Parts: sequence; C-alpha cells; structure tokens
Amino acid sequence: MEGKKIDRNSIVGFVVIAGLLIWMMFNNINKEQEAIVKDKEIAQKEVIKQIESESISNAISNHVENDSIMTEALRSKLGPFAFSATLPSAQEEKTELKTDFLTLVVENKGGSLSNVVVNKFDSFNKNSGKTVELIKDGNSNFNLELHTSDNRVFNTQDLYFEPEVSKEGENQVLSMRLKVSENQFLEYRYVLKPNDYMIDFSIRTQGLNKVVDLSKTPQLKWDLKSYTNEKSISYENRYTRLYYEYEGGKDNDLSPTSKDDNKTVKDVSYIAYKQHFFTSILLTNKNFTSVDLVSKNLVIDEDVDTEFTKQFSSTIPLEYSNGELNYDMNMYFGPSDYKILKSYDKNLDNIVPLGWGIFGWVNRFLFIPVFGLLSSFLPYGIAIIVLTVLVRLLISPLTYKSYVSQAKMKAIRPEVTELNEKYKNDPMKKQQETMNLYSKAGVNPMAGCVPALLQIPIFYSLFQFFPSAFDLRQKSFLWATDLSSYDSVLELPFKIPFYGSHVSLFPLLASIAIFIYMKMTTGDQQMAQPAQEGMPDMSKIMKVMIYISPLMMLFFFNNYASGLSLYYFVSNSITIGIMYVIKNHIVKEEKIKAKIEENKTKKDRPKGRFQRKMQEMMEQAQEQQRLKEQQNKKK
Repeated sequence: MEGKKIDRNSIVGFVVIAGLLIWMMFNNINKEQEAIVKDKEIAQKEVIKQIESESISNAISNHVENDSIMTEALRSKLGPFAFSATLPSAQEEKTELKTDFLTLVVENKGGSLSNVVVNKFDSFNKNSGKTVELIKDGNSNFNLELHTSDNRVFNTQDLYFEPEVSKEGENQVLSMRLKVSENQFLEYRYVLKPNDYMIDFSIRTQGLNKVVDLSKTPQLKWDLKSYTNEKSISYENRYTRLYYEYEGGKDNDLSPTSKDDNKTVKDVSYIAYKQHFFTSILLTNKNFTSVDLVSKNLVIDEDVDTEFTKQFSSTIPLEYSNGELNYDMNMYFGPSDYKILKSYDKNLDNIVPLGWGIFGWVNRFLFIPVFGLLSSFLPYGIAIIVLTVLVRLLISPLTYKSYVSQAKMKAIRPEVTELNEKYKNDPMKKQQETMNLYSKAGVNPMAGCVPALLQIPIFYSLFQFFPSAFDLRQKSFLWATDLSSYDSVLELPFKIPFYGSHVSLFPLLASIAIFIYMKMTTGDQQMAQPAQEGMPDMSKIMKVMIYISPLMMLFFFNNYASGLSLYYFVSNSITIGIMYVIKNHIVKEEKIKAKIEENKTKKDRPKGRFQRKMQEMMEQAQEQQRLKEQQNKKK
C-alpha cells in the first residue's frame, strides 16, 4: 500500500509541466496570429504603395491571388471610388473618335481628352506632327476636384473612368463614367458630330448626393499650354490670348503682351484659349457663376525657337442642383475662322480681333463679305490686289478733294505770307485777316484734313483684317509661301535689331512706294502750309518724314503678314498713279488761281461752317481783349 501512494512532488511537477505546455501552445497561437496580421498589413501597404507609384491595374494584377487585401487597400486609398478601380477599365487605355474634321482621344485615367487633332490643316511646329494638334503629350489638363462626405478630396485626373461608345444617328457618343457602384457615378459625355468642329460635352452625376460633401463646391480646372503652329513665333504669340464672354454677351480678353495676367470674372458663358489661327473653347448653357482666369507668356525670347507660346488656366466652381451636378456644355476645337465661328450664333466671332467700334463694323460688313466673294473665284493674292483697287477707287474722291484743297492753299500762300509779315506784331489781327482771306477766296484750310481723317477707319480696318484672315493661312502668291506670315526672300547670317534675320520683299517694295508718294506730295504740302509764328518749321519736319516713314514701314512690317504688305505696296502704287493723273491732267494750277480770283470779286459770299466758327471765336477773343484793356486803364 505504501508503494501505491502518489507522490505530492510528482503531482506538482505534472501541474507545472502541463501549465508550461498550455502557455507555450497559446503563445505560439498568438505569435502566428500576429504574424498573419503583420503580413497582411505589409501586403496592404505594398498594394497602396503600388497604387500610388504605378497604377491600379498593375497593383491588381500583382496581387490577384488575394482579393481581400486588394479590396481593403483600394477602399483605404480610394474610398467610395474603390469600386471603379476594380473594373476592367482601370487600365492605361484610350478611346478614339474620328471624323474628317477632328480626331479625339480620351483616356480612361481622368476621362479627359489627351489628344485633339484638327485633321485638315498642317502645322509649322518642328516638334509636332504634320497636322495641327491642339492637345497632345500632356499639354492639357482637365480635372474635377471632389470633396467626399468622409472629409477626403479626390481629383478625377487620378481616377479611372469606364468608357462606353455608342451611336446616335451619325453622331459618335462616348460616355466616360467614374463609378461608385453600377448605379452611382460621375459621367463625362462626349458627342462628336460629322463635319463639325463643335462637340457636345456634359458633366453630370447620378446617386452621388450621399457620397459627396454638398457643402463644398467642386472645382473644375482646365489648363492648356498652346503649341506653336505657325511660321513666325513672335507674330503668332501676338495674337494668342485668352478670351471670355460674361454678363450676358460682354466679351473681353487677358493681356497678350504682359508676362502674367489674371482676372476673376462673374457670370461666364464661354472661355476661349485662342492661338493665332486655331482655338480651343469651353462653352456652357448654364453660366459659370465665377471663373479665375490666368494667362502666362512662355516665350522668353521671340528669336529662339520654342514649342509653346502661352499657358492658360481656368478654375471654375461648379454648383450642385438637388444634390447632383448637371452641366450641358460644348467644346470647340478648330480654326479661328470668322465665318465658321459666326455660324454657331454664340458670339464666338468676337474672339477674332477685327478692331473695336467702327473698325470692326467696316471689317464685318464690308471687307469680309467682299474679300470672301473675290477669293471664291480668284487666287488669294489676286483677290488682295483686286480688293486694294476697289478700296482706292472708293476713296479716290477723298484723295481728289484733299489734293484740290492743297492746291488752293498753295495758290494763296503768297498772300498769307504777306499778311503774316504785315500783322506780325498783332497775332489776333493777323488771324482775323487770314480768315477773311480764306473766306473771300473760297478756301477751307480744313478741307484737306477731313478727307484724310475719313480714310483712317478704312486703313485701320484693313490693318486688323489681314492678320486675322484665316483664308490666307498657307496660301501662296508669287514668292510668298504663306500670305498670313512674312515672305522671306533672303536669310541673313546675323540679326538686325527690330528688323530680324531675314529680308521680306513685299515690305521693301511697299517702303519704296511710300517714299515715291511722299516725294510727290510733300513739296506741295510744304508750299501749301505757311509758316506760323511760334510753331515748328513744318517744311523741315516733312523733309525728315520722307525718309523716316519708309524706314518705319520696312522695319515694322518685315515680320508681318505678307498679305498686309502686299496690300500696302499695291495701295501706294495706285495712289501714286492717281496723284499723277490728278496733278498733271485734272487739277490745273492756273484754273485754281482763276477760280480764287473770281471768288474774291463776289460779294456776300457764304462762309463755311468752319470759317463761321473761327470768326465767332476770334470776335469773342477780341471782345475779351478789349475788356481786359479797359480794366487795365481803370487801374
């Protein structure tokens, strides 16, 4: 019995051993669980890192063996938009829409345009393809910033949209949806129509009212760096600017010359990033309440070849309506052609710089229709010449009146000089007697100025018309390969300041024509204008202008459109001919003098309006002088 007793020490040993075994077993289980959790956290962080550094599609393919890790990682990173990242469309893929007019490429990532090609026109840009490309290689960014209800901010440019292409009649439709679920999404919708540069574009949401923070305004941002597409960078940059329409039809632009310009504008209906001959426009049916506009000049040195001219940026707050976004808009990518832009009846033609006020009216209602008619059946260079001839014939009566006035002033110059000498100590009397002479002789000293002033709207309108005429782009005439740019006939091995490194022939010919014309007319003008006491000697000034004006023409127009220089050359050549005919075959000095003498013999000759006004002013001045003298005597 003694041997069968259980030793108390043995019992204690068994208990200790059992406790150790149980402790070791639970400790190993905890370590295994910790290791599993740690491995899962590491895997999840790796997925998030890949999502940030590579792409969602790569992350999915690299971790396809563990969907739960991927799902948790996406949900952690993308929140409500994690669903869209798990779709097959979450890849670096593109969708192309094409017509004869446009080629559009839209990327899944961001859902926006990554390439826009204007198919029918060639570019001068050495770094670009042969065809004009307004958007390519990341020069444009279209992003919508969204605030979610869990206090996070997402940018659509970082998220993947699901594309769906369909047809509506002849129209191609592309729906890009950023999905929260099958029935909850943000949609960009593009509608490309045949034979049209205008596309329908809309932004709308469905079922996102509980996903987004409705108290925070979504910010739409559209950036674009404008490519150079023309022959002359300096000339193109001069006409590259940001235009906008606001407050029910008003239009304005940011400065094309300053380094940076920005403005906040209310009630905006369209924003246009205009290059010289092509433009990108965003239009909206529901006006943007406020837009922050920025324009930056990227051309540091106009003599150095550059790829871009300006950086444009627009920040547009969008507004929720009943908890959703719903904006019907349009996008235009195409020529800055007045006729095309005018056809849309959306005031887009205002982005073509035709001049303000009367100058713009002359271009819109006279020169554009007439030149359009002429160029429809004549080569463009010949059409410019014919237009010039018509303009000169139109204003030839003014030229005639101006010359007749100069001839009359020249005929009475000896008598005016005699009065100046006779009353040199009495300016008031001298002026009165001179006006009496003008009245008796039937001479109006302002008659030569008025015709010249009436010609200014025509000349300035044409100065605005030719650089804006899209039809002249890449049209050749004689040695000029492009009437919308300079006509280089000689490349210089050096640069002349303010002139350039090439010689344009049309400005040179125009300068010669101006020199000949001024030599013909300046002598008569000097003879016609008597010297006035206290005034500069106009004869010396005119002698200097004979040489300065042609030089200014030569330097100023060397880099301008050859079509404009062609116009000035032909115009001045025709004017030389008209002045020669008037001077030698129509207006005879003997007849002018005889007519003046005849006028002097007439009594009670009616005075012109200018003469009456001048006489009234002199009489008032004399009365004031008389009263002043009386007051001085009393003192």
